[in-house]
Amino acid sequence: MQEYAFRAMGTSVACFVETDEDATVAFRAVEKEFERLEEIMSRFRAESELSRLNRDGRIQASPDLFEVTRLSLRAREETHGRFDPTVHDAVVAAGYDRTFAEIEELPGMAPANALAGGRVVLVDESGAIELESGFHLDLGGIGKGYAVDRACRLLAESGPCLVNAGGDIAVHRRPRSGLWPVGVDTPTGTFSLGLERGALATSGRDRRRWRRGGREHHHLIDPATGAPSDSDLLRVTVVGRTAVEAEVRAKALFLAGVDGAVAEAFDLGIAAVLVTRDGRTILAGGLA
Repeated sequence: MQEYAFRAMGTSVACFVETDEDATVAFRAVEKEFERLEEIMSRFRAESELSRLNRDGRIQASPDLFEVTRLSLRAREETHGRFDPTVHDAVVAAGYDRTFAEIEELPGMAPANALAGGRVVLVDESGAIELESGFHLDLGGIGKGYAVDRACRLLAESGPCLVNAGGDIAVHRRPRSGLWPVGVDTPTGTFSLGLERGALATSGRDRRRWRRGGREHHHLIDPATGAPSDSDLLRVTVVGRTAVEAEVRAKALFLAGVDGAVAEAFDLGIAAVLVTRDGRTILAGGLA
């Protein structure tokens, strides 16, 4: 088993591949792919494609930006608006207006909540994206999931593999030793899941949080209010076919709250680990 680590998209990325050949070239290709996609989708890079789209309101998009935007809009429809890429201004209003490493105690009160639910037009014939005036896109979570899926496909050419970018995980084929063991933190210890294929993602209010004007804020915006969610869940971990799917479902279940998340996980057969704000761990859907 060979491993490689680097930083990208504001997080640590760890790659593992089981092969008898030297995997250095494959690992470097994965790192370059993360960098390429970050250059397209980062809202913190002024010259990224996403930043230009948010400034100009319309752009002739690359295939990757077009595809991630398309996936985001489909996710918004499938989750009845709980996942929404147009929460950009609400995230910024809450104080997440710079990379997380740069966020410190911010003075003053947070501005008024920002609206979400803006109209986004995809022009398939030309590959253009057009935003409704006054709305902007944030593709941070789903963009990271997309990068993990792409990286896993690249690394899979060398053998069974796992890619983990800050908790967004994708695997391809089981290693000789058995399933890929993935740990899920709970209040009472680590819950271990074994993956043969597919992906896993976690959304929670305890991962990216900061203080502004003496109050704690976090990055999981409820599109219905334009403010950080007051869900009674602390953290949700979901298993999906892809990291994109797992990322979307984890956020949607988090925003649904405990009762809604349990019901939806069972209805859709979603394997999920729910950690509540009062310290309970609930296995739902395919894990119950």
